[in-house]
Amino acid sequence: MTAVSVALDNEGFLLDRDDWSEEVAIELAKADDFEMTEQVMALIREARAMYDADGVVPPIRIFAKKQKISTKELYDIFKKGPMKLICKWGGLPKPTGCV
Repeated sequence: MTAVSVALDNEGFLLDRDDWSEEVAIELAKADDFEMTEQVMALIREARAMYDADGVVPPIRIFAKKQKISTKELYDIFKKGPMKLICKWGGLPKPTGCV
């Protein structure tokens, strides 16, 4: 699937968070036909930092507010499920409320 070899679940989320790297994030995004940008990588880094601090994936409204970006802008960048993709590519657990 990708140039990097990591264990994924059936939805493409990392099974082991310690397997994450920025290279892995780029490959996971590529597998979803998404070209990684520095803006997206910065959002992923921030979501990871928030997860490390709080132990939970931030809800999209709280995340957007902290990033000084609107939820609409997040949807414009990611097209669908911004937090799900940020978590997927960022090696974080699937956010609650995502189906």
